Amino acid sequence: METLRRSVFRPCIDLHDGQVKQIVGGTLSDTSPESLKTNFVASQSPGDFARLYRENNLEGGHVIKLGPRNDAAAREALQAWLGHLQIGGGINDQNAQEWINAGASKVIVTSYLFPDAKFSLERLKKVSSAVGKDKLVVDVSCRRRGDKWLVAMNKWQDITDMEVSEESLQMLSDYCSEFLIHAADVEGLCQGIDEELVEKLGQWVRIPTTYAGGAKDIGDLDLVQRLSGGCVDLTYGSALDIFGGELVKFDRLVERSRQ
Repeated sequence: METLRRSVFRPCIDLHDGQVKQIVGGTLSDTSPESLKTNFVASQSPGDFARLYRENNLEGGHVIKLGPRNDAAAREALQAWLGHLQIGGGINDQNAQEWINAGASKVIVTSYLFPDAKFSLERLKKVSSAVGKDKLVVDVSCRRRGDKWLVAMNKWQDITDMEVSEESLQMLSDYCSEFLIHAADVEGLCQGIDEELVEKLGQWVRIPTTYAGGAKDIGDLDLVQRLSGGCVDLTYGSALDIFGGELVKFDRLVERSRQ
């Protein structure tokens, strides 16, 4: 009898201005930086978080560079657990291999695929060729528009012409080995996950997929398991005690993830 895959916890290190932070996803803006809402700024270094994940054997985590001045911090995190953390933020066909060489297990790409907010298959093929399908994660982070989800790029500020659907995910999966999906509308709010999106992803995805956005309770891992049939993993951010949250204990989450 086939064993049902279980949804597990995937850790993250979000970098902003060289520091580990937890921010409200929809408030990042190049044009009005004063609108940024920050939930947490860590006193620990990016390397400290990477070592914590290493000590607890939490595979498949991602380091996201939110804007400029994050390269040194990102390299520090990657060096602390060589070959086990993914890197995203400003990745393109020219620098992707450089980040693999710096210690990333995979590179995560979004905005590069959408020049002028329009999807470019040519660019997807280029970056996939540059590092290999097995080293590429496509971030299809999205915002809800009516009854659809549209891919959002440029720190989730700009809506693209791509709808997140079975068809689009199938096409993308020909060139990558994993998906990362931030539900930007609920990211950082600790008010619950987008259950409908998680359920759809469970029906649509054929490759490993991590969902991030709104997780607020250790039971959300079981909820994602149920909704997605174990096809989708879950990232916790602002709700976690290691990020200043009071809703979810990191140690308990690790324990649950190992069961």
